[in-house]
Amino acid sequence: MMAEVETTDEKIIFPSKVTAYIVICWILAAFAGLMFGYDIGISGGVTAMDDFLIKFFPKVHERKLHAKENNYCKYNDQMLQLFTSSLYLAALVFSFVASKVCEKFGRKPTILFASVFFLAGSGLSGGAHNMTMLIIGRILLGVGVGFGNEAVPLFLSEIAPVHRRGAVNILFQLFVTIGIFIANLVNFATSKLHPHGWRVSLGLAGVPAIILFVGSLIITETPTSLLEHGKESEGYKTLKKIRGVDNVDEEFKQIKNACEIAQQMKNPFRNLMTRACVPPLVIGISLQIFQQFTGINAIMFYAPVLFQTVGFKNDASLLSAVITGIVNVLSTLVSIYAVDRVGRRKLLLQACVQMFISMITIGFILVFHLPTTGSLTKSLAEVVVVLVCVYVMSFAWSWGPLGWLIPSETFPVESRPAGFAFAVSTNMLCTFLIAQAFLSMLCHMRAYIFFFFAGWILIMGSFVLKLLPETKNVPIDLMIERVWKQHPVWRRFVD
Repeated sequence: MMAEVETTDEKIIFPSKVTAYIVICWILAAFAGLMFGYDIGISGGVTAMDDFLIKFFPKVHERKLHAKENNYCKYNDQMLQLFTSSLYLAALVFSFVASKVCEKFGRKPTILFASVFFLAGSGLSGGAHNMTMLIIGRILLGVGVGFGNEAVPLFLSEIAPVHRRGAVNILFQLFVTIGIFIANLVNFATSKLHPHGWRVSLGLAGVPAIILFVGSLIITETPTSLLEHGKESEGYKTLKKIRGVDNVDEEFKQIKNACEIAQQMKNPFRNLMTRACVPPLVIGISLQIFQQFTGINAIMFYAPVLFQTVGFKNDASLLSAVITGIVNVLSTLVSIYAVDRVGRRKLLLQACVQMFISMITIGFILVFHLPTTGSLTKSLAEVVVVLVCVYVMSFAWSWGPLGWLIPSETFPVESRPAGFAFAVSTNMLCTFLIAQAFLSMLCHMRAYIFFFFAGWILIMGSFVLKLLPETKNVPIDLMIERVWKQHPVWRRFVD
């Protein structure tokens, strides 16, 4: 399919075709997202399995067995939360290492390193015989997440045609949601495999890791990265290959100009502290904070635990998590269709309204109908599941994918890996905090935790209204001229 050549004040579209090779590159790279999503989804189901709790967290298992135990506190255990959160602490640290690797060696080798760490972590986690092995396995998975989440969104943004950049980049988030869904299915099946079902769940993380490893050998390096390393001829040939056309001179000239400017910057991290980098840095970091403080990972990590809290039995809670996983995947497909048509801002604002209503309603149901001991009625528990699905739906077509897309497309090339490293590390820090604190927060705040997240959603909506510009159909190397210099707040930093 040949893209229309169009140059206007609003958008620039360079000629391109969607070839089989470029689609394969997109999909194979996006498997890093599937790996990340699998890690998110698998931990919640595993921590709800009795066999896992008996082996590693016997005190938590004892509390779980007490019929009169406080609904909100029976899973409150710092080491149990550390099992989930240790991955994200490692990802936080190694996202900066991945930035340096991305800059020095390129996007493709960084994705290769990610797959190796994923493989090592999944093997150690599945074969763990003590807490040390379990946590080290999670840390290795976290290193893989840090490398993958740094390199893949940059890779996808840099090889995508400008008019498809949003949809292509969201493939990463789509595969995250597919990974979560697969993890929920796996947990539902392995919960019946006693006593080693949890080992199967954790060990199967090696399957997407192997696919990512093979894929990292097949995919191309991005033209931007090749030019940054002085491989101009190879960069030109690669651009022709991924665009599927010979007429790439104008786009290549734009990329080359951006890279020549980037070469004048000796220290990309120091360059992030200049006034011109303030807008994308503030936007990138803020979006990561907001993405996590919507409460999404509290629900995704602990969906089976949450559904048990409101009255579902073990199998029913795992099945409910599968349902939310299906909703997550299908709604991300909506984002792929809409992001380059509707735009980023409208999707984010619409979702804020939908998520706020869902969170407030869940909070009121639990405050007035879920006692400290006992459970919701069957009908109200089903309503909670529906509301969680409505909430997940809106997040999946907005803050989930766009939290990764917007930072990957707004930084100038000279500070793109460094700037995105700050965004990734902020995401991992907030993910770590939520994963480490949620069960304790649930114990102390009880149902009011949903009002806490609803308050953050109001802040997010205000931020988008005032400070987030629209980046739809803007080439990533023209963001300063076409976005930041046109914005009433940010233009004072870049003029």
